Amino acid sequence: MKRGIFITGTDTGIGKTVVTAGILRWLRRQGVDAVPMKPVQTGARREGRRLISPDLEFCLAASGIHPASGEEQLMLPYAYEPACSPHLAGRLAGKYPEILQIIKCAEKLLQKHQLIVVEGAGGIMVPLNENVIMLDLMKEMAYPVVLVSRFGLGTINHTLLSVNTLRAAGLNLLGVVFNRTEPTQSGSEFIEADNPEVITRFGNVPVLGKLRHFENLSPERQDIWQHFEADMPGLKCILDELRR
Repeated sequence: MKRGIFITGTDTGIGKTVVTAGILRWLRRQGVDAVPMKPVQTGARREGRRLISPDLEFCLAASGIHPASGEEQLMLPYAYEPACSPHLAGRLAGKYPEILQIIKCAEKLLQKHQLIVVEGAGGIMVPLNENVIMLDLMKEMAYPVVLVSRFGLGTINHTLLSVNTLRAAGLNLLGVVFNRTEPTQSGSEFIEADNPEVITRFGNVPVLGKLRHFENLSPERQDIWQHFEADMPGLKCILDELRR
């Protein structure tokens, strides 16, 4: 089995965390010892002297994982309070995210677990520090990639640009997940219906799922994960690829 899968997006606020949590939860239900990893979290929540990743906490709660001592630090190598690009947060903190350290944390997790589900920050071209971008980390990890996109006007351009960039980097793109982060606007249904078909045709990329919109997202809501599995027919394809 491959050692990991990388969840990225066409933009920030695209719903990567829900997709990461859903895939992680489903893999564990199939008997795979998978754990989450959030290499860089900006907009972290401070609790005393600790910085908490809301994305990582959501994934852990959704999958019922209780990390062993020290493991959560490996799952979250870098956390910053300001909600901004990782390179800017690192500059402000005087400590940039470094690819080598992230890789070391991933390797330590893989000494105890079968697979890691990695959630990126922002999109694939987001700077990690003054010299490298998220895509450089993805190339170093070399995990199969799931691209999260949105419905609505503008997504064709953003998604196809991301698809082409990932393939040019030599990464194995498993497919695209379309996520409704907001309710469908009246009169835009025809756009939402057409966009995935156009992206499939021009990008020659499979659509792994089309997720419905949920208000009041909570990892404990079982109805969310029931609908997630129903809306994600590509889950089995993901698992098959990881087992090759």
